[in-house]
Amino acid sequence: MEKKWIIKERGDNVVVKQLAGVLGVSESLANLMVQRSITSSEEAHAFFNPSLDYLHDPFMMKGMNIAVDRLSTAIKKNEKILVYGDYDVDGTTAVALVYSFLKEQYSNVEYYIPDRYKEGYGVSFLGIDYAAQNNCKVIITLDCGIKAVEKILYAKNKGLEVIVCDHHYPGDKIPEALAVLDPKQPGCNYPYKELSGCGVGFKLIHAYSRIHGMPFSTIAQYLDLVAVSIASDIVPITGENRVLAYFGLKQLNESPRMGLKEILREAEVCRALTIEDVVFKIGPRINAAGRMETGGRAVELLIANDTKLATGISKEINNYNNERRSIDRVITSEAMRMISEDQRNTNAKTTVLFNPSWKKGVIGIVASRLIETYYRPTVILTESNGFATGSARSVQGYDLYQAIESCSDLLESFGGHMFAAGLTLKKENIKPFIERFEQYVKSTITEDQMLPRVLIDTELSFSEINEEFFRVMNQFQPFGPENMSPIFMSKSVFDSGTGRMVGANGEHLKLDLCQESTGTKTLPAIAFGQANHFEYIRRGNPFDICYSVEMNEFRGNKNLQLNIRDIKTPEDK
Repeated sequence: MEKKWIIKERGDNVVVKQLAGVLGVSESLANLMVQRSITSSEEAHAFFNPSLDYLHDPFMMKGMNIAVDRLSTAIKKNEKILVYGDYDVDGTTAVALVYSFLKEQYSNVEYYIPDRYKEGYGVSFLGIDYAAQNNCKVIITLDCGIKAVEKILYAKNKGLEVIVCDHHYPGDKIPEALAVLDPKQPGCNYPYKELSGCGVGFKLIHAYSRIHGMPFSTIAQYLDLVAVSIASDIVPITGENRVLAYFGLKQLNESPRMGLKEILREAEVCRALTIEDVVFKIGPRINAAGRMETGGRAVELLIANDTKLATGISKEINNYNNERRSIDRVITSEAMRMISEDQRNTNAKTTVLFNPSWKKGVIGIVASRLIETYYRPTVILTESNGFATGSARSVQGYDLYQAIESCSDLLESFGGHMFAAGLTLKKENIKPFIERFEQYVKSTITEDQMLPRVLIDTELSFSEINEEFFRVMNQFQPFGPENMSPIFMSKSVFDSGTGRMVGANGEHLKLDLCQESTGTKTLPAIAFGQANHFEYIRRGNPFDICYSVEMNEFRGNKNLQLNIRDIKTPEDK
């Protein structure tokens, strides 16, 4: 599929030159900093030297005083507390964090994870009934609750007091909870708005620990859970999230909790973890529990103190993940066949598919897979409890949430954000939804947004790429949304003559590249899924590349390598 290359606007030349001179780095590296709003040596020092001192006062969050007072009262009166969270990574890590912290101080606490298939996303009536039947007095909701207006009123009528900890956008009405902690709610002056659900839970225990005179080290042990939530929930790694992710990754690499250590062992990760490793190695395994069985098993693993128990659950969750992979491959294949057999899809701007037999827990993954082939807003629906329920995913730059909101009168419920959402509707409304959703997207999406994009930080000459350049660039980590690993472009490169196709089916390229303007300097490169260019490249023809610079380690040897994201030949321009 053709990709559009978009080169970011270069930073102000005067600022770039000044910063390069003050820091003693190349202008290309200084430009990367300016693009990330780093314009002075003081800002550079703060960026490259994250400190826990940069964390905001948790009491700046609206509702925090009320929440902490109620928790303190509950513990003083020995009232039962229920820690309630969603079944995905953000929810389960948040539950593990708050439950473990409270359990250290107090025994009358338990946790609850809703069943994806019986209860669905977020706060459920069944969960509230469980709390009432088990004599709970306070419910703490984590990664959910901000839109559960009806259900929280139901809890209130049952004599339960609810503390909502969420990070999603609220609806038109804020729930009548005892306290609502959500930096995105109106009237909340908390300076950083992009915390994960687990991050909001961390701020709650941060506030509680301060009021009760506990040292920060009491809660620092939970930063590995916060880092896993930040990476897996794809929230921006800027500001406070960057500090939390930095120290959380440090803990993951130096002294992870037992459950995470066992996940890493099952995933066969034997090197320093990055955010990308968390996204692809840890996150899917934790998610697999909620997708295939119950998210409660993930919490059991994350709070485990017994090695034998942790080993057993991590193996079980690894098996769930393998089963999930198998199922999502089958469903993806079936979905692609449905698309190819439907003439409507030839010129459609959207994909909306329904199959009552598809497994609810994997349809979000299937939606993402379909976008890789058919680059357009996608909704995958299955049947659950007599309704059509599903997951939606968007393309870069297009607001999916608004498109779904435009069909709200056809929906029983929906929630999410710009790039991902969940929805439930009556089966008889599927056809009207398909038509309305297609019409709205067709009238609002641009042709530009229908093309996959590669966002390029800057053009680079091969002469600039060396180990010192990589060392400084690597300090931009942890990488993630709004601080992605830099992508560079170089023009008129060619293979030195050693290029070859690699991979089980010869689908990748292994190249040794030179640049016409930089003489004989050669850089090794790998280009995944780019074998269609091999005939052109092997003849020694020049081409342009966009790529990231990585350190490749093989059999104890390390060398810089270009990871090519896309190739453009004169024929592509």
